[in-house]
Amino acid sequence: MSVGIPEPGILISYDEHIRPLFRENDREAMRFAFDLWVYADVSANAAAIFEKLSAGAMPCDGAWPSERVGLFRRWMDTGMRETASDSVPEAAALAEPGGTSAASVEAIEGRLRNVLDLRSERHVDERAIVIEHRSPLIYMLCTAAELEHALMCEYLFAAFSLKRSVDEGLTHEQLAAVDRWRSTILMVAKQEMLHLAIACNLLTSIGVSPHLSRPNLPQPARHYPSGVRLELLPFGEQALRHFLFLERPEGMDLADAEGLAAVEHAAPVMGEEEIAPHLQEFQTVGHLYRSIEAGFRHLAEKMGEENLFLGPVGSQTRGELFGWKELGPISGTDEAVRAIEAIVEMGEGARGDWRNAHFGRFLSVLNEYLQLRQNAPGLEVTRPVLPVLVRPPETGAEVTLITDPATARVADLCNVAYEMLLHVLYRLMSHIDESAEQIGTLATVAVGIMTDVIGPLADILSTMPVGPEHPGRTAGATFELFYQPDYLLPHRKAAWLVGAELLTDAAATAETEMRRDRRLEPVVSALRSHAEALRENAV
Repeated sequence: MSVGIPEPGILISYDEHIRPLFRENDREAMRFAFDLWVYADVSANAAAIFEKLSAGAMPCDGAWPSERVGLFRRWMDTGMRETASDSVPEAAALAEPGGTSAASVEAIEGRLRNVLDLRSERHVDERAIVIEHRSPLIYMLCTAAELEHALMCEYLFAAFSLKRSVDEGLTHEQLAAVDRWRSTILMVAKQEMLHLAIACNLLTSIGVSPHLSRPNLPQPARHYPSGVRLELLPFGEQALRHFLFLERPEGMDLADAEGLAAVEHAAPVMGEEEIAPHLQEFQTVGHLYRSIEAGFRHLAEKMGEENLFLGPVGSQTRGELFGWKELGPISGTDEAVRAIEAIVEMGEGARGDWRNAHFGRFLSVLNEYLQLRQNAPGLEVTRPVLPVLVRPPETGAEVTLITDPATARVADLCNVAYEMLLHVLYRLMSHIDESAEQIGTLATVAVGIMTDVIGPLADILSTMPVGPEHPGRTAGATFELFYQPDYLLPHRKAAWLVGAELLTDAAATAETEMRRDRRLEPVVSALRSHAEALRENAV
């Protein structure tokens, strides 16, 4: 495709100048990370895309000529407009490569303060978490892994609840906004998956297994920071404010979404003489990771790196499997600190520079959503999704259960696929004796289960009835775990064959349901294909 380079002074926009630069095969090559044909994805990942373009690492079949790379940089430097008639988007203005002027920051913060009180009147003091032995470090890393896992499920549920077409009562302009929000939330969910993988590599590096289990949702407040509980919420103001609370930078005093404040269960700080690990209070995700970082530094100095980092580097997950440059082998303190910094910078920003991190992205979505609601009072951008479960939770929490039999069967089909995904991820993140080819197969199957099975099932569930007790309300993916022990099947051949068996059984169930709902046909095919891939490679 021949793309002309605009003359100096021409306003560069995504629709007119940037989108035509990316071919269909470029899009397909990068869809695991972001969609080059979606403005929200490209603007959110502009810095990373520019880095790859400049290095010649993208496109994969040959570097761009310098004038194209320069055009992309011009687009970034002039505010990353979607169309030529747009004003500079707030998020883009904050993320300009050359920095942001004091005047523009002041103006943007002024508008955002109408949405949310970003800064408290006081800095919140966050108590240090004491990590004097390996066990407390393992405990806090497992806590971090559970938190990343739960956040990923929360974000996926919100994204899956959004409407998908103008046939659902949206104008084309409103649908474009909804698609941007979905893309942003899914991008954040993918990064939570990356954070989970990093946490698992950190665990492996100090000699223990990855940790992929977690308490079922909703989770009681005592598991994580006091004053908050984790639960599935459809997209909306409550969900977005809740996400902002969870992703808020260190030291920021911010109330959780109305209706989600839980009774505080302050956890004691460990004494230096204690050896048994237990929960210690942390206020923010950043506070947790800063404490883990300090724990790595302290234990490496106290024990010696050779005694702290006992795990095999070869068993850790490598980022090239998923296009994650931040995910690499960890064998020492510097690598552990870099991995932790990557998590914090994506979530809350580099040492509090939150504007282009998860916090800033959610804030931008909330701002745009509230503006849209103001312009169109009564507009509903979500399907009538009600957070539900198939069975009562172990905690005894009061929840709404699915009573429609067909919906319950499809929800459990989605849960079985989710369970199988955890089995595959455990082998992928442990790969005790898999070959390089087998590791590639596990990565392909894991991504396939997420995109070809769980995603479509979640979409279908958001159109299925909860039951006669809740007329007009629909379900969603429940992300229920059937048992709490970790999902590692330790014996390679048996693990692969058991996985193939579980996927085959799920395909048979999906085929039965397909007689009622033809939308399940691609899911059946995907389940059978992934089962065969595992069976063929179980050697």
